[in-house]
Amino acid sequence: MPPRTASGARTTAPTDARSRAATPDRPSPPAAGPGTARLAGIDLARGLAVLGMFAAHLGPDPSDGGPTGFLMELARGRSSALFALLAGFSLVLITGRPEPRTGRAGRQAMTRVVIRAVILLALGTALTALDTSIDVILAYYALAFVLILPLYRLGAGALTAIAAAIALVLPQDLFLIKVWFAGSSWDDFVNAHDPLRAVNGYDGILDLLFTGAYPLLAWLPFLIAGMAVARLDLDRTVVRFRLAYTGAALAVLGYGGSWLALRLVPHAAAAVAAGSDGDSPSSAWWSDTAGDPTHLFREWLLVAAPHSETTLSILGNTGVALLVVAICFLALDRLPGCRRVAAPVIAVGAMSLTAYVLHIVAIRVLGTEDWSDASEPLTLLGFAVGAMAFALVWQRLFRRGPLEYLLHRATRWARFVR
Repeated sequence: MPPRTASGARTTAPTDARSRAATPDRPSPPAAGPGTARLAGIDLARGLAVLGMFAAHLGPDPSDGGPTGFLMELARGRSSALFALLAGFSLVLITGRPEPRTGRAGRQAMTRVVIRAVILLALGTALTALDTSIDVILAYYALAFVLILPLYRLGAGALTAIAAAIALVLPQDLFLIKVWFAGSSWDDFVNAHDPLRAVNGYDGILDLLFTGAYPLLAWLPFLIAGMAVARLDLDRTVVRFRLAYTGAALAVLGYGGSWLALRLVPHAAAAVAAGSDGDSPSSAWWSDTAGDPTHLFREWLLVAAPHSETTLSILGNTGVALLVVAICFLALDRLPGCRRVAAPVIAVGAMSLTAYVLHIVAIRVLGTEDWSDASEPLTLLGFAVGAMAFALVWQRLFRRGPLEYLLHRATRWARFVR
């Protein structure tokens, strides 16, 4: 069965005979490799990311403490980062893995990505207009796909270098841009004339790039890192272990580096405690319970809380995402019965766009945001079990999830590209 995109849609190579034939400007397509088959490990990781978003949106507050609070904290931000990394992986699946498509096949693949981006932008805008408390990520993905598409022919080494470079540089640039916005009215002028803002009232172009919940200047490294992972030979056990070691090292570097910095840099911890609105500012080195900054101050750049948009948070979250991906591949390969036990989560990952969209619509229709805090664990359990049951049943009857099928049909227009 064909691979899926980050939103869960399966992708297919052009099916007409003319698109498969070699032409003067397009070499013959490469032999089938690991990227042309279903990647259950990726679907498992994507399913965990989707369920993690359910936990962040519907579960108990991490500040409640205890084992449940700890599990909810693990889902905060890290599930979104994992989803973003897998979005980059899926872009490579669309444009060619293990070797990038070139010539006409390459142009068709790029067109499919652009069509998907347009649809995700429209869908994300519509979901944002529902006015739930959820920060919808789809519009951010749409713009990110377009921005990183020119990189699709690069190898793992080049993509890794680019991801590392922008992770080191762009968060600082983002901070300076926000400082500039705070001292000018230019952003207000742009927002007032932004058609996206006119539609949903929230996510305009400046929000997508700089000031929203997932500003691309801080989130692009996740997608590019995912592209680099997709270029690796994940069929090899040694590569999977190296991926796990790299993820663990990055997690220690990001979260551990923040822990040290907040203790060694004079007045840093005090500045974070005074300038954040959360219940536990001392946990800003790893936890969202530190809250958000109440104003712009440079010491915040030493924080590694999942949504802090800093270099250290990017390193830590990327490390966790890589570790999860590696563990998913290793578990399915080495643990007997794991695939059967994990089948419901894999099914959710296989139709992640449908699961993500439906859970936001259900939150709006059911009004779960007005339910009591005591009902949160049961609400989360109900959504998770319902999503897994629906995905399992649908997968037995149909090849693609409902929204994945519509997305696939819409992108078939790319076959007309010459």
